[in-house]
Amino acid sequence: MRREQHSGRIAMQGWGIFAAAFAVFFLSHAIPVRPPVRPWLVARLGPRGFTAAYSVLSLAILAWLIVAANRAPFVPLWFAPVWMSHLALTVMLGVCLLLALTLGRPNPFSFGGARNAAFDPDRPGLIRYMRHPLLVALGVWALAHLLANGDLAHVILFGAFAGFALLGGRMIDRRKRRTLPDYDALRARSRKGRVIPPRGEWPAVAGRLLAGLVLYGVLLTLHGPVIGVSPLP
Repeated sequence: MRREQHSGRIAMQGWGIFAAAFAVFFLSHAIPVRPPVRPWLVARLGPRGFTAAYSVLSLAILAWLIVAANRAPFVPLWFAPVWMSHLALTVMLGVCLLLALTLGRPNPFSFGGARNAAFDPDRPGLIRYMRHPLLVALGVWALAHLLANGDLAHVILFGAFAGFALLGGRMIDRRKRRTLPDYDALRARSRKGRVIPPRGEWPAVAGRLLAGLVLYGVLLTLHGPVIGVSPLP
């Protein structure tokens, strides 16, 4: 009887930590970006300092959330076959390359861009096909991991991220339409733009692809020590 009570307390504690990590994650993404908090932080940290601090904080809380999901009570919903793990590994390579090719590039339609005033709708690159490449990467990452992890905690975790990626894009679209007077015209023009960069930019593209491969290797290496689970089948 005491052993059952002790096990029950441990289970409740695991779910409690998981819920707390979820709450902190969403609060950390809701509060710092709202006025007057964001202007106050940007005034003291600078735009780049704010972005760097916000990114580090987000990654740290995300790691805590994933670890909390791993430590939550295991409630199986389905048992994923080994090929799903191989699929997740393959998909994550594409996610890393997508991030490398789009992060920090001009993109007035979403977040994660830089030098948006320099955006050329006649040469939008991958932005021709996706307005929100970071959210696409997040959604693909979430769905791949959801399929490879069939327990309740991970289904809640990755299902929430997949939903966030879908709804987040619509929310950003509404905000951008209010703040960009020529949003629709710019978007329509970019849909007809050139995807393949001119030859003079190929070395820079190759460097970004290499950075994506390095990111993939770093994630594979750190996944076990940081998250607590090896990504390899």
